[in-house]
Amino acid sequence: MKTNYEIRYAAHPEDARKYDTTRLRRDFLIEQLFVPNEVQMVYSMYDRMVVGGAMPQGEELLLEAIDPLKAPFFTTRREVGIYNVGGPGCVHVGAGSNGEPEQLFELGFKEALYIGRGDRKVHFISKDQQNPAKFYFNSTPAHCAYPCKKVTKQDAVVAHMGALETSNERNINKMLVNQVLPTCQLQMGMTELATGSVWNTMPAHTHSRRMEAYFYFDIPDDQAICHFMGEPQETRHIWMRGNQAVLSPEWSIHSAAATHNYTFIWGMGGENLDYGDQDFTGPLR
Repeated sequence: MKTNYEIRYAAHPEDARKYDTTRLRRDFLIEQLFVPNEVQMVYSMYDRMVVGGAMPQGEELLLEAIDPLKAPFFTTRREVGIYNVGGPGCVHVGAGSNGEPEQLFELGFKEALYIGRGDRKVHFISKDQQNPAKFYFNSTPAHCAYPCKKVTKQDAVVAHMGALETSNERNINKMLVNQVLPTCQLQMGMTELATGSVWNTMPAHTHSRRMEAYFYFDIPDDQAICHFMGEPQETRHIWMRGNQAVLSPEWSIHSAAATHNYTFIWGMGGENLDYGDQDFTGPLR
C-alpha cells in the first residue's frame, strides 16, 4: 500500500478574489481521491480538517499517521467520519486506548462510520476485489473520545427540501451529526438530489464559525458539476467530475449545479455543532 498527502494552506478572501482558474483549482479542488491500494489525503489549514480517500483492492489499507499530525496513530488526537461510496467493504478498528474493544464494521454503499479519538489502528478492506470499496473520509481534531458507531440512512435525521419546479428537490440525510451520535466537532451528512433536480444549497450561505468540504459522486462519468464558491459579492466557480471534493472556507458560499442529478457528502469542522448555524446571503454576484 501507499499513502500520499499534501498540505493546503488557508487563503485570505481578498487574495482569493485575484486567483485565476488554475489557482482556484490548485488551492480548493481535490481531484484524485481513489487510487487502487493507495490512501490519498489533503491536510487543510481550514480547521485542520483532513479530507481523504482509500480504495483497497487485494490488500488491506492502513490509515497511517502522516507527518503533519506528529502522532503515533492517525486517531491519537482526531475523530474520523467515513462513507463507503463503492462496493461492499469493511473497516477494522483496533482496540482503543479508551477501553473500546477491537471492532469490524461492514459498510455498504452510502453507509457511514464514526471513529472516535484514541490510539488504535484503522484498516480499510474491500469484500469484492472486482467491485472495490471506496472509502471517503473527513477528520478533525478531537478534545475527547466518543464511541465508534456505524450509521445508515435509516438512522439519519432526514430533511426533504426543494421541489422539482425549482430543480432542487433533495433529501438531506444528517448522519454523523450530534442529533444522531456524539462528536467533538466533526459533522457529516449526505444530500441526494431527485431525478430532474440539479441545484443544491440555495439560497447560498456561509458559516463564519466553521469550514466545510463537499464531495460529489453518484453521477455518470460523462456528466459534470459546477461548484460555486467565493465571497457572496465575489463568486467564482470550479468545474468538477464525480468522486472529487472541494474545500470551502468559512468566508465562502458553497453551492452547485450539474448536468445530471447527483449525491454529495458534506463535512464540517469548527466551533459550532448546530446544523442551522448559517449566515444567509443576499443576491450573489
